[in-house]
Amino acid sequence: MLSLLAAVFWVVCFLTGCQSPSARPSVASPTSTRNNCYSLLHELLDEQKDVSLLRFIKSEDSDVKKLVKRIAVNSGTGAKLLEEFVKDDPSIRLDDLRLPPGELATRDAIASTKEKELLSQSGAEFELTLLLTQTEALTYALHLAKIAGEHEPQPDRARALAGISEDMQTLYHDVFVLLLAKTSFP
Repeated sequence: MLSLLAAVFWVVCFLTGCQSPSARPSVASPTSTRNNCYSLLHELLDEQKDVSLLRFIKSEDSDVKKLVKRIAVNSGTGAKLLEEFVKDDPSIRLDDLRLPPGELATRDAIASTKEKELLSQSGAEFELTLLLTQTEALTYALHLAKIAGEHEPQPDRARALAGISEDMQTLYHDVFVLLLAKTSFP
């Protein structure tokens, strides 16, 4: 039972972004912005790749399960692609997670709230909360990828980032449509 609770905790942490990066002073050069976006995007995608692990803890309808699995697969693919960029270009950093202290505290508070909600809910309520967390994560991911691409001088990487952004936007749309279907009134 204790190991199940530990597994639940870790899955929720991955889902809600429990781990916050440490604050560092801001530097606004294009490379700094690019690396910061890459770092935040990688962290988010790396966490989102584990969202489908919820199926071992909570049960959801097959349509939700399939969509969450697609999100996990796309996120894992995106995270690996960013890791490949680093191998090819050592100027790219995935550890540039500068955020101000207020943002860090807010993220921690949100993660704690989401964790409690997801662990205490089941059925339709759980599915809706899960889908809402995914709209938030996917919106953030698609914009991080877009901004990183705008600051990426290498055209092939900029196109790849645009592809990640498009993938996240498509997934966002699919989550939104599913949310509408699940909340539509007769």
